[in-house]
Amino acid sequence: MRIDLRTLGVVVRCRRFAGRHRTLVDAGLAALLLAVQFSQRAPGPAGAVLVIALHVPLIWRRARPVPAFWATLALAVVCDLHAWRYEPRQPFVFAVLMVAIYAVALYEPDRRHLWAAVAAGELASAIMLASSRSWAEYSGALLFASALLAAAASLGVVRQTRRAYLAELEERARRLERESDQQAQLAVAAERARIAREMHDIVAHNLTVMVALADGAALTVTRSPELAADTMHTVSATGRQALGEMRRLLGLLRSDSPAPAPQARAPQPGFADIDGLIAQVRTAGLAVTVTQHGTPVEAWGPGAGLTAYRLVQEALTNTLKHAGPGTNARLDLRYEPHGMELSVTDDGRAPARTSPGTGGHGLAGMAERVGSYDGTVESGPLPGGGWQVRARLTFGASA
Repeated sequence: MRIDLRTLGVVVRCRRFAGRHRTLVDAGLAALLLAVQFSQRAPGPAGAVLVIALHVPLIWRRARPVPAFWATLALAVVCDLHAWRYEPRQPFVFAVLMVAIYAVALYEPDRRHLWAAVAAGELASAIMLASSRSWAEYSGALLFASALLAAAASLGVVRQTRRAYLAELEERARRLERESDQQAQLAVAAERARIAREMHDIVAHNLTVMVALADGAALTVTRSPELAADTMHTVSATGRQALGEMRRLLGLLRSDSPAPAPQARAPQPGFADIDGLIAQVRTAGLAVTVTQHGTPVEAWGPGAGLTAYRLVQEALTNTLKHAGPGTNARLDLRYEPHGMELSVTDDGRAPARTSPGTGGHGLAGMAERVGSYDGTVESGPLPGGGWQVRARLTFGASA
């Protein structure tokens, strides 16, 4: 089936015009019905005025359908009772009533107004057809008029239901689109927060280790050049490791980036990498004692190991940065069937540090990490001096 684009364009423009100028379109419909009525029979002056008045309420059939109907009904009865009488077989009065009832059914959401309008229309039809010559003629004409009014009301109800259904579909589509946009924004925000936490942990930890190593190398360069050189090699290796992890994270932010290099596809750190983290921190000059009870459960998954690793990393990094020289730290790891508890305690005498949610981004990131595993984190000074970070994570039996 071929569609004429020019004709389709004309139809679209006409519908847009009708949507913008509804009152004008309704006035045109009333004028068309009036022209049909005058073509049937030419009334006298008084009858012409009544016929014109009968069609005037149709101009507001969309804006005020109920008042327009009652005005039309009253004028229809007046026209019938006027000295100039129309033949009952001429359906012009019923045509106007049909349009008025159709408008009530289509544009008035309260169905009670429609039932009242149909009942009043039936009563008016019975009155206007009372001049029939026989009962058979009267009953047949009344049945025909009732069928016309019922058809108009039914058509209006069907169209109103269809319009309400389409409006609901459009609203649902808009709501789903808004919800989809919101979900996408939330997902983007969550991913950005995750990447920001990872970048903070990587940069803060590795830079802290590098600074500590560089300070140590500067102090020993005159007394032990070989030890200073080895320390700087460690600084270089730490920096390369940090750059590799930074490239991997930044690659996640680029959708058009090529396939990552093999070293960029290295798995995220986990429980097994905590020993290497402790060794790195010890190299930077922090004495760390590790106590471990139990073993991790494989069913916890890699996310659990990454969270534990980052918590230990952040706590030890803060100790390196804030606790001062000569500090000793203790790491306690306790693995349970459905979770774990870890604590990092130091004996540093540095000024008070911030607790989660009151200052540093690292401690706030720790709170966010444990929140994803229905856990808790506490951080604060110890009564006899030093600082403690304690976290509890719940992974579940088959997390």
